[in-house]
Amino acid sequence: MGRGKFKSKPTGRRQFSTPEDLLAGTSNRPRTFKQKEAEHAEEESEEVSGDESGEESEEETSKKKGTQGIIEIENPNLVKPKSVKARDVDVGKTTELSRREREELEKQRAHERYMRLQEQGKTEQAKKDLERLALIRQQRAEAAKKREEEKAAKEQKKAEARK
Repeated sequence: MGRGKFKSKPTGRRQFSTPEDLLAGTSNRPRTFKQKEAEHAEEESEEVSGDESGEESEEETSKKKGTQGIIEIENPNLVKPKSVKARDVDVGKTTELSRREREELEKQRAHERYMRLQEQGKTEQAKKDLERLALIRQQRAEAAKKREEEKAAKEQKKAEARK
């Protein structure tokens, strides 16, 4: 197999196994990790078979990961998930609203109350609007009356001119 431009580097000395070599078991690659692991497993099995007490064999089967086996401390900050069953749920209990949610509800209620008062004409703005509307109605009525008078005067002039 060609080694390319990395002949002098440590990577240049690598010899990769082909799939056929792996299946045949004739790979040149050392299997030290698997051998060490196998030796470690054999030692554990010998210790378990050598010890007759049931407690020690149970401890090894429930072996904890990392430092948990060495240090056994209850973490006060650890939040364990609490599952609440349907029968334990208190339906009557109201949940506390956050400050933003509470302010939003108060704002909506205040707006609704203001709009109700606005419709009834009890707010200052509603009073001003009603005064403005009354003034506009009065001006329109006066303008209509004036138009009617002018129309009547025109018709009267026409009638006089014909005679």
